[in-house]
Amino acid sequence: MKTLSDEHEAAGVLRGGARTSAERAVESALDPVAAWVGRTIRYQPVHGGLQNENWRLDVEGEDTPYFLKIPGAGSDAFIDRGNAHHAAEQASALGISPKIAHFDPSTGIEIIEFLEDYRACTNGDMKRPEIASEIIRLYRAFNSIEPLPCTKTILDMIVEHHDQALELGTRLPHFWPQLKIEYFSARDALLAGGIDMAPCHNDPMPGNFLIAEGKPMRLIDFEFSSNNERAYELAVMTTEFFFDDVRTAECVEEFYGSATTETIARVQVCGFLADIKWGLWAIVYAQLNESWDYDYQKYGVWKLRRALSRTADQRWGAWIGNI
Repeated sequence: MKTLSDEHEAAGVLRGGARTSAERAVESALDPVAAWVGRTIRYQPVHGGLQNENWRLDVEGEDTPYFLKIPGAGSDAFIDRGNAHHAAEQASALGISPKIAHFDPSTGIEIIEFLEDYRACTNGDMKRPEIASEIIRLYRAFNSIEPLPCTKTILDMIVEHHDQALELGTRLPHFWPQLKIEYFSARDALLAGGIDMAPCHNDPMPGNFLIAEGKPMRLIDFEFSSNNERAYELAVMTTEFFFDDVRTAECVEEFYGSATTETIARVQVCGFLADIKWGLWAIVYAQLNESWDYDYQKYGVWKLRRALSRTADQRWGAWIGNI
């Protein structure tokens, strides 16, 4: 049975009618938008965001609805908002991302075009070959833009999160010393082989890819974007969605134009690094935001364990040697 709160949410809230702290935050976010002063605005939540509060806006006199993103507590520890906005502008100019209507650099609050008829991808969608191909198309386009203001490689990210974990007194798993040895081997090999630097999106969460029947996929959320090792862009996707060796090799060929010994090795090693990065991220985030009903500590340890398990593959030494 629907509650009055459910019906209130489904109908949307008229500006001026905020009843909760979240709704008051929306109205505060709308105040600086000079073009909308005095206009009737109705807003309602869009569920599914990992770190942020997301809302749909319907604005009097506008043909298109808009999408409001309010950064979540603790997220500033990971995100350069100015860089993220610059990346979003570049992607929008390429036509692979929605248009930006408003950005507040002091808060990171952003309002973009709401794409009607589109929906966010799901984990199930990511198993479809045509979806992976569309993601690779978007990545290749984004990788071609001018360098971003922020250069942060996967190695930089790991050091950053490890330092944050130490500062917060975060509990690292008992196998961390062993994993750290393998990390140093991977790091040294990647540096010796040379970083293939390119602007990267760095975050293949399914919700960051929007799809619609008969329309091209769109890419959103550039909060983790940076100039980074190009192979990481693909590796974090193939790792996150459990692609097997055959599927990964197919993606490598699409991404690079050919699946060579070196490109496969880079992607495999970067997949290992991706699990370390996101494992440490989750452990740190567990300390920064306790409002989520989700065990980020457990998730982070699982990611780190998966990274270690990759080093047990009999090909690990060859991958390290072939970068």
